[in-house]
Amino acid sequence: MEEYGGGDLLSEAMGSTARVVVVEDCVEAPGAFVLHLLLKRALAGSGAAAFLALAQPFTHYDRILRKMGCNLSLHRRNERLHFFELQAFPGGARDGAIADSFVQLYSEIQRVVEATRAGENAGHFTIMIDDISLLEVAAHGSADDVLDFLHYCVTLTSEMNCSLVILIHEDIYAGEENIGLLLHLRYIADLVVKAAPLSTGLAADVHGQLSIVNKGAFREQRAKVQKVWNFHFKVKENGVDFFYPGSRH
Repeated sequence: MEEYGGGDLLSEAMGSTARVVVVEDCVEAPGAFVLHLLLKRALAGSGAAAFLALAQPFTHYDRILRKMGCNLSLHRRNERLHFFELQAFPGGARDGAIADSFVQLYSEIQRVVEATRAGENAGHFTIMIDDISLLEVAAHGSADDVLDFLHYCVTLTSEMNCSLVILIHEDIYAGEENIGLLLHLRYIADLVVKAAPLSTGLAADVHGQLSIVNKGAFREQRAKVQKVWNFHFKVKENGVDFFYPGSRH
């Protein structure tokens, strides 16, 4: 993912090399705010994005991002934001219908990425999925079709030098029988951002903690260690505060 230029802890932890970013959350600590922040940054400058929305309609994201100083409606009109409303994803029940729907969806994403990259002053392109858990539900539980779709998207990041950001609800995949998709995402990710509740319990001025594992930076250096960042966050109406434990009073 491109360097965002911000001075916050999240930008510093993410760096500038991650192509595949996985955001994990749970009921006690929703991570949608990370997606909102990354979407705003993806559209900064000359950047563009394809947003696959299964969790909420466009108006929901537009309202939230406006409070953060980002006009999604304007970016959509200027064809820098390509919004795919997939709450009624046409999975279908007949043999092959789900796979056909994913092929069609991927073809549309590929088309907008190629068209954007071919334009003048083209910036970085980001594909975002909110969220993969609901995409599996829309596919009638066909994890294989979801994995095939993700494989094509990951391949696209290499071919077109773009990024892929995926939100997944970790608690849904906590059981051994369902953990396959979560493990696969962790495997392909260059960077994992995990939102979790505070280990010490609820706090008025802290909403949770973020753990960030940046595998991509060390993969480039051929090191066998992973850079891990841990800090707290507080979600506000117009953004998010990140800070180290004990640094706020």
